[in-house]
Amino acid sequence: MAFNPEHHHRRSIRLKGYDYSSPGAYFITICTYQRQCLFGEIIDRKMHLNTFGHIAAACWNEIPNHFRQTILDSYVIMPNHVHGILVITDKSCRGIAMPLQDLS
Repeated sequence: MAFNPEHHHRRSIRLKGYDYSSPGAYFITICTYQRQCLFGEIIDRKMHLNTFGHIAAACWNEIPNHFRQTILDSYVIMPNHVHGILVITDKSCRGIAMPLQDLS
């Protein structure tokens, strides 16, 4: 279902004035484009990742290799979204991504 502002009355649940780059644990959700089921399917109440689901898991697990001020906690991949807990440990590196390692 496409977003329709006449029917979907979304409001931000963010705290006004809160600096979300501050150290702390954050529960995040990342949804696929148009909520397409790209990451696999649920069979017998268990999530079965497909190739894209495994890629999503690998990308999640790579975050600390690019942002040293982060620690990953629990996460779950669903057919059309990912939930995870990301811990920011240090504000001093705000906006600084670590360069990729030379793969040669």
